[in-house]
Amino acid sequence: MPDPASHGSLLSLALIASGAGMGWLALSMQVHAQQAWNHVPSPTTLKWLRWLGSAALLTAFALCLAADHATMAVLVWFMALAGAALIVAFTLSWRPQWLRLLAPWIRSR
Repeated sequence: MPDPASHGSLLSLALIASGAGMGWLALSMQVHAQQAWNHVPSPTTLKWLRWLGSAALLTAFALCLAADHATMAVLVWFMALAGAALIVAFTLSWRPQWLRLLAPWIRSR
């Protein structure tokens, strides 16, 4: 079990990774990409966003495991996923352009 400062840092990084992962997964869908950039990026770009999202969610899980024992880590990870999904959903319904920050290499038209 890590010390308290390290524990908080690991969980903070897990929350950030969860948010980024959910955002990238949302942006990998054509409808949400259209909302964010006013055009749909190439299928290859959408595939990369899907891979990035999956990798970020797995990273969040690994960070949760590093911070706590397995049973608590799974609970914290699921709660982080739920919170991140909620934040991304609200962002898509209010200011979808803000999700562009997660993929600055994609230009809007």
